[in-house]
Amino acid sequence: MRATFTSPLALAKLVVAMLFLNAALSFNNWWPTFAVVPDARLAPEFVLLWVFLLLTVHFRGSVSNRLIGGLAAVYLLYVIGRYADVTAPALFGREINLYWDGAQLPRFLWVTARDGSVWHALGIVAAALLALWGLYRILRAAIAIVAHDAVPRAIHSRIGLGLTGVAVALAVANTAGVRATWPVISRPVTPSLVKQGVILRDALSPVRLAAALPTSPGFKSDLAALAGSDVELFFLESYGAFVFDNAAAHDTLAASRAALAGAIASAGRWVVSAFVRSPTFGGASDLAHLSLLTGIDLSDPVRHHLLLASDRPTLIRHFESCGYETYGFYPALSWQWPERAFYGYDHFLEARGLGYRGPDFGYWKIPDQYSIARFHELNPEHADSPPRFLFFATINTHAPFRPLPPYQPDWSKVLSAQPYAPADVARALADRSDWTDLRAPYIRSIAYNYRWLAGYIAQPRRRDFLLILIGDHQPMGAVTGEGASWDVPVHIIGTNAALRERLVAAGFRPGIEPKHPRLGGMHELTPLLLKAFDGHGGATLARTSDGMGSDARRQSGRCGPVQARGRDQQAALGR
Repeated sequence: MRATFTSPLALAKLVVAMLFLNAALSFNNWWPTFAVVPDARLAPEFVLLWVFLLLTVHFRGSVSNRLIGGLAAVYLLYVIGRYADVTAPALFGREINLYWDGAQLPRFLWVTARDGSVWHALGIVAAALLALWGLYRILRAAIAIVAHDAVPRAIHSRIGLGLTGVAVALAVANTAGVRATWPVISRPVTPSLVKQGVILRDALSPVRLAAALPTSPGFKSDLAALAGSDVELFFLESYGAFVFDNAAAHDTLAASRAALAGAIASAGRWVVSAFVRSPTFGGASDLAHLSLLTGIDLSDPVRHHLLLASDRPTLIRHFESCGYETYGFYPALSWQWPERAFYGYDHFLEARGLGYRGPDFGYWKIPDQYSIARFHELNPEHADSPPRFLFFATINTHAPFRPLPPYQPDWSKVLSAQPYAPADVARALADRSDWTDLRAPYIRSIAYNYRWLAGYIAQPRRRDFLLILIGDHQPMGAVTGEGASWDVPVHIIGTNAALRERLVAAGFRPGIEPKHPRLGGMHELTPLLLKAFDGHGGATLARTSDGMGSDARRQSGRCGPVQARGRDQQAALGR
């Protein structure tokens, strides 16, 4: 029996229900916000729902309320998938990864909400759950209207069936990649959900995980070319190729960059620069950290978790085997971090050990300038102490890039009770976070980085050091725009002329400005550095600070196979 519309109101309800169900899976991101804008194109999954309802009515005569509830739940999952699919690339410059991002989300939410009241946090959670429940109810009502009113009418209509056939053909062609359908059919969500399912399947399979971890590079360098210098590896948060590739950002930062280059030259040092490709974009800094420390490509985030369960060699353990004392410095951390057991630092320092009592600047509170000054106060250098390998993860250039700490040019005041003028603090804290306006504050945060780094390099030091500055990833897509590269700058600053020539021969460019093309992936930088640091090859090298030349260092056995874990790792494992 044909269904008829008893009133214009019934017809209007039907039209609204169908438009809503289609819009729920065809919206796009409203860049650079977390909001969405509607898209008039046809959603492939809405076509799939329509065909399913047609077949159900054809073979069963009607659609039960229970089935409608199940379809609404599945449709809600697709709506969430669509939101992640359009929002993550727009704001973070990369696709969502359920396995990795699902583990990071609770930590991000905790850091964001930890300064608010418990009731405020619970209110946000309750509001989110209520919104999802409300959306489910609306989807259920819309599907019921379509199933009970539209489908019985269309199933007996040649026009309805003909339009259905056209929609199915367009959706199939779109899914197959036919570009001509793009103006009328939105991108499907199903492939993204299937991809997430494959990631979860592989992550939960030990056999698949074992096959997913590549071979480690050889850690055979004796590090003699370093001549006993300290090595300081600073991972600069969100320091991406955008600051060089974007003309406006490049020009705005020209003066700050020139000041840094001037400070390097005034200290009697050289600098060489290059680009490498980060394994991540807009977040998940750990992937970049461990890609460089292990020489393993972690662009597949599943490898990260497998790596943490392994005993693969790292730069940390290799420097230990060559007589270096290793320090892990993470001022952003203020919670237990069991993953540090893999890293195996001799000494590990995070926010709670810094004793910072100043104003909180943003989510991560502590100014990078204070952090590095405090580190050296807590770990003074001595001429007769072992050479040092320092890993420092900076934080003040983390999104949303404000409020930004003031810079204190008088480093003797940085650790004092009042490091900044009250007016400077008030002005900095008045610059509230705004997730809809990120590009300008990002550029200002990079200028702050250049400024404190220039001041740091100018500080007197008891002994020589090699400084490696490298970005962990590009800033989020709300800064770069969609389609940005994953390249990040790396600068190496030192005094050893022979080492400089090796780095230039390996592809680095003299000066503070890197040039494309990139050297390779971040993991490929690891063997390059190890080769440059090795004493073989005929380079003329200075003697180390303890009077031991490269031959004596090799004979000492301190650069044998990297097996032992660091003292910090043993403590974390309870050994």
